[in-house]
Amino acid sequence: MSNDEYPTENPAVVTAGLPYANGDLHVGHLRSYTAADALNRALNAIGQQSAYVCGSDMHGTPVAVNSWQQGVDPEEFALEWHEQYEETFPEFDIEFDNYGHTHDGTNTELTRDIVRTLEDEGYVYEKTIEVAWDPEEDQALPDRYVEGTCPYCGEQARGDECDEGCGRHLEPGEIEDPVSTLTGNPAEYRKREHKFFEVSALAEYLTEFLDGLEGTDNAQNQPRQWIEEGLQDWCITRDLDWGIDYPGDAAETDNLVLYVWVDAPIEYVASTKQYSERVGADTYDWEAVWKDGDGDGVSASDASGGSPDERRESGGEIIHVIGRDIIQHHTIFWPAMLQVAGYNAPRAVCATGFITINGKGLSTSRNRAIWAKEYLDEGLHPDLLRYYLTTNGGLQQDIDFSWEKFADRVNGELVDTLGNFLYRGLLFAHRNYEGRPDVAVSEEVEDRIEEALDDFREAVNEYDVRGIGTAPVDLARFGNEYIQRNEPWNLVNDDPDAAAQVIRDCVQLAKAIAVLAEPVLPGKAEAIWAQLAEDGSVHDAELSAALDAPPESFDEPTEPFAKIEDERVAELDAKLADRIESTASDDEEDADEGTAAADADEGTDTADDDAVPDVEPIVADRISFEEFQELDLRVGRILSAEPIEGADELVRLEVDIGVEARQIVAGLQQLHDVDALPDTKVIVVANLEKAELFGEESNGMVLAAGEQADLLTTHEDAEPGTRVR
Repeated sequence: MSNDEYPTENPAVVTAGLPYANGDLHVGHLRSYTAADALNRALNAIGQQSAYVCGSDMHGTPVAVNSWQQGVDPEEFALEWHEQYEETFPEFDIEFDNYGHTHDGTNTELTRDIVRTLEDEGYVYEKTIEVAWDPEEDQALPDRYVEGTCPYCGEQARGDECDEGCGRHLEPGEIEDPVSTLTGNPAEYRKREHKFFEVSALAEYLTEFLDGLEGTDNAQNQPRQWIEEGLQDWCITRDLDWGIDYPGDAAETDNLVLYVWVDAPIEYVASTKQYSERVGADTYDWEAVWKDGDGDGVSASDASGGSPDERRESGGEIIHVIGRDIIQHHTIFWPAMLQVAGYNAPRAVCATGFITINGKGLSTSRNRAIWAKEYLDEGLHPDLLRYYLTTNGGLQQDIDFSWEKFADRVNGELVDTLGNFLYRGLLFAHRNYEGRPDVAVSEEVEDRIEEALDDFREAVNEYDVRGIGTAPVDLARFGNEYIQRNEPWNLVNDDPDAAAQVIRDCVQLAKAIAVLAEPVLPGKAEAIWAQLAEDGSVHDAELSAALDAPPESFDEPTEPFAKIEDERVAELDAKLADRIESTASDDEEDADEGTAAADADEGTDTADDDAVPDVEPIVADRISFEEFQELDLRVGRILSAEPIEGADELVRLEVDIGVEARQIVAGLQQLHDVDALPDTKVIVVANLEKAELFGEESNGMVLAAGEQADLLTTHEDAEPGTRVR
């Protein structure tokens, strides 16, 4: 790989975290898969050879537990979900160049070869450890077969991950107060021999690797803490019947299988290899991406194994798009394996934030989710969801999904901005010129398109999927302003040459928008391309096509987007609320009967589940430091408080803010003991415009957190009037 600006001469591969073949897909999954798909399309658009690969994660305890609960063979169980994913992803225009699974022959062979290399190079050793055991079932309890208390933060945790608390990877035997998920009985610990990968010996290499890693800040910075705390070696085997057998003599390995996180990322390599074998190495060479050439491993006597800078001189551009809950696996365990086995390390790791639903954590067990099939069954175009998920905040930010916010984005940006410009511009062109006027593009518009192309290229190089997605909308916003400023409808008779120039520019803008929109809005971009009567497919067009002259004639256009009405939003909201309420009622009935099943969580590799706190995501738009400084926040002390007659929630406060006492009206009556409010320290927005609430003047605002109006105060003895900085 290199750290050169894209496009480079090296082939690239884009991957997304493998979904466990364990349950229906929902927006939590789709966020990373649409982002990776858009990034891959954008790389191709700027001339970078790139392939998008992925596969279903068939192994591990989530699959084993749920297949056991349903009384079916785990391979049969996982294959059913794998086949469903193969059908569902294309319905959202998520186009993998190869989509495999971890149980196929290619991944199994590669995994065993890599593990043998780790062992041959002296990085695998055997160690006696304590593993959780169910005495009633007389079997080991790896990973999700056991739950208990996280030894680091004290929260409820699964056997291999503190999913409810600190998010830390947990080794076998670490979880405290273990309980079997099979029987619900307390588990015990028994000694067993297991295989360990000596990750700690690669701390120096991993530090250097992170120094050169591109992608999101969270993926670059979080792993440094784990290295500074001291890397722990990694148990790479499990007492489990389902998985890839540890390579070697069965008697020596006592029928151990490899931990799912050993073979899962190797599917990235296997899937790339399968794609290369299908199209031929002359078209796409998987070894040019993943190998330096000699394929030799790194001996334990040379733990650094060559610096990351040396390895960047050859090989491909490997880009991982993942959920932020699996950063540790992709920035510590995975590059360590690749280094020892003689493969290239990733150039970039891009970790997405969580998805919330109506401000609450997405929860599959509570049915608080927007399911992929449900979305499609509602007849909504997949591009609308792709746009919302990829442009609603930066890649690593948490985003909230609500039908109201979804409709606002669709109506405001896709209908009123993008769709409005395309329809009005092309309709005017068709009715007055039957297509493209026969004049050259103006310098102003050509420059603006060039600027848009530069912004697009910059976004690709910064892994800014939001910037990729908003580029066509920004250009359409310019187009609307341009056509409104020039009013070609008034020029047709008075100055026909000027009218022709304006509409010629609009047709060129429409073509540029189609090219720029393809990564995030591939279906709609293809429709615009066809509307312009362009040859071929927009999916094959590179960025330079945005400035090529459109065809001379095209048919009357249709509106590319339809508004989502308020009544439709209310209908969708009601369906979601009914489904959540129905699931809650079912859970209560199960609990009353004492038959509640264990949470059949998807356990997907992308962050999406009950571990997400019920908090609102950070808003997408940021303010500058200068804007923040304009807020005058002061420490205040409440002098008096009394309910406002006739107002159920409002309280009239007199607040000392140092320089004066202010009357402030606040909605605290139902949430606080009003008589206890005097002498309470609060934080006040002192330069807020005065307002009148229920006939009372309010001169400022008291800050509080959450629905319970938890009043913000100070920890020490700051006096009233002290400015908050």
